[in-house]
Amino acid sequence: MPSTHETEGGGDFARFFANWIRHPVKMGAVAPSSRAYCAMMVRNATTHLDGPILELGPGLGVVTRALLEAGVDPARITSVEYDKDFAATLQKRFPAVNVVQGDGFDLDRTLPHHVGTRYAAILFAIPILNFPQAERQRFFTDYAARLVPGGNITQLSYLWSAPVKPVPGAFGVRASPIVWNNVPPARVWIYDKAGAGA
Repeated sequence: MPSTHETEGGGDFARFFANWIRHPVKMGAVAPSSRAYCAMMVRNATTHLDGPILELGPGLGVVTRALLEAGVDPARITSVEYDKDFAATLQKRFPAVNVVQGDGFDLDRTLPHHVGTRYAAILFAIPILNFPQAERQRFFTDYAARLVPGGNITQLSYLWSAPVKPVPGAFGVRASPIVWNNVPPARVWIYDKAGAGA
């Protein structure tokens, strides 16, 4: 008999794929990212800095789980999920995490009580390629302005070049090693706030 984790994983794949069929542009991926890929994202995020952590596009919680497994206090995490059903599932799985159903591209409306909050790290897993490059840069410039000094944005992406080009004075871009244990193989893109010394 499969373990709870295995059952949950299989069920998650089915739900994720079904949602992708209905909303391929909003979902971006056909299946949840692998544990190794999520661990790479968390390893490169500046969660060691003081301050809250913002997770954009958590889906069914694979990165959320990786954050908790890395020892991050769930009370530090705010997870913004666009899909109502996914957000409800996420809150049930991680009751100590602050889950908000809303739009990660409109944080002032989604998190009105967090305006002015500075985050230690932002973990980004929202499809962005349907936006023109200038719009992507505008979003990430806004995210970078919400970081504490030394903070960064980490992004899951299957692209072999940075999905968002650097903006001088706002953020730079670098890449993690390739995670081969993912379908398809992928890397994490890391956007360091300008002046972070990276």
